[in-house]
Amino acid sequence: MTDEQLLRYSRHILLEELGVEGQERLLAGHALVIGTGGLGSPVALYLGTAGVGRITLVDNDVVDLTNLQRQVAHNLARVGRPKTESAREAIAAINPEPVVRAITARADAALLDELVPPADVVIDCSDNFGTRHMINAACVKHGRPLVSGAAIRFDGQVTVYDTRDAKSPCYACLFAPADDFEETRCATMGVFAPLVGIVGAVQAAEALKLLSGAGTPMAGRLQMLDARSMEWHEVRVPRNPSCPVCGGR
Repeated sequence: MTDEQLLRYSRHILLEELGVEGQERLLAGHALVIGTGGLGSPVALYLGTAGVGRITLVDNDVVDLTNLQRQVAHNLARVGRPKTESAREAIAAINPEPVVRAITARADAALLDELVPPADVVIDCSDNFGTRHMINAACVKHGRPLVSGAAIRFDGQVTVYDTRDAKSPCYACLFAPADDFEETRCATMGVFAPLVGIVGAVQAAEALKLLSGAGTPMAGRLQMLDARSMEWHEVRVPRNPSCPVCGGR
């Protein structure tokens, strides 16, 4: 690392669990972030400030005035512009070192098959079950750890799916692809602004732990937050041997 990097990342380097070696792993790491809205904003910013070397951002949406209540990577001057480009600029304004690729497109199966294999960690910040299942399938297929989060109204949840561990479930173990879930969106249900920041920050922390080797990942533990009372609840989740996505692996 350069002298400037030693200074910039000094508060990480001081941590015994990270140190110089952990920070160097972050600098060499590649994170794929699907969605740059409420959850993706804090994820992208924290990955950037922490010095993750390569960050790929995927989102097909543009910045809207209604986003600014909670999507902290964007600002009024960038309304109407692609969210991926806005988030890339927000990262660069704090730390110009990470190489950030902005892809303004919907994350479909073909794109995920291209983007997931070279990534060291995938962070799902999307807002619909169809995309989440495609991301999960790609991560299982290519053996990549997946950090998943969701937030609506005052309720949030976050976990890590890492099927490289034989005991760890995948997203489909909890939410079967065949199940008919009713989609709930912020535009109709609303969302408490700090909630996405809390969940997104936990996602960023789990991604940084996976990249650096620090700590113990949250795999197999689903954490749920009720922001009305600010209470966390945890559920242990085993792999489903009959899962249509990872059960046979």
